Amino acid sequence: MATEEERKKLKEEFDAKLGPDAFHPGWESLLSVDPAFFSASVSLASVPRLKSHLSRKEQALISLAVDCAATHLYAPGVREHVASAAREGAGRDEILEVIELSSTLGIHACNIGVPLLVEVLKEEGKYLDDITRPFDETQQSLQREFTVKRGYWHTFWEDFLRLDPEFFAGYLEFSSLPWVKDVNGTVGQGKGALEPKMKELVYCAFDAASTHLYVPGLKLHMRNALGYGATPQEIIEVLELATLLSLHTTHVAAPIIAELTRASV
Repeated sequence: MATEEERKKLKEEFDAKLGPDAFHPGWESLLSVDPAFFSASVSLASVPRLKSHLSRKEQALISLAVDCAATHLYAPGVREHVASAAREGAGRDEILEVIELSSTLGIHACNIGVPLLVEVLKEEGKYLDDITRPFDETQQSLQREFTVKRGYWHTFWEDFLRLDPEFFAGYLEFSSLPWVKDVNGTVGQGKGALEPKMKELVYCAFDAASTHLYVPGLKLHMRNALGYGATPQEIIEVLELATLLSLHTTHVAAPIIAELTRASV
């Protein structure tokens, strides 16, 4: 069991490496119940911060993307990273744009499910006309619009567009909004609040997170990010920041352990 002086030194180490504003109740409880694991966790979390291939603001926004994703929704982390991003100079529109970009994660139900449905239909020999017919004029127009607004096209969109152009059109409007807003937030022909490289790194962050691990999207957005000028070191740093999601295990559990320990005394 660590002494009060040892815990004080560990807290000072935390402040030096991660900043005192990052010390939330989860960290505080972990320091109380397991100082050694607290120290190891601080060492792990501090590596991306010390290397800083991404700016502190960008790191906070990437961490926000991981925590606000529908597969995680870790509210204490969302609050921490919104506050951190703001302290590092992020504007309201930049923070909102990360949340909006992360809100597209749900479409992976279609990205995974529609190709599987087509595979089953081919195996069963059913509805083959529906999955093989050429795009009509409306579908061709939607494909062109997606390519212009989102800056890419991938074959996994084709079956989706062929089978349900109406829902595809809805998703196109929803997902492209952060790419076409003007800097003041109004819809126009702008590029949004974040540069395209950063948008693609946000996609990489929630696709790589252990709560999602969507490999086709991660590979696609890595390629897109490189095309917009990202370096391998920046992409690796995104992966490292996404790895820190696992620290939330102790951040959630340690306060419960501390509470039960106090109750049993």
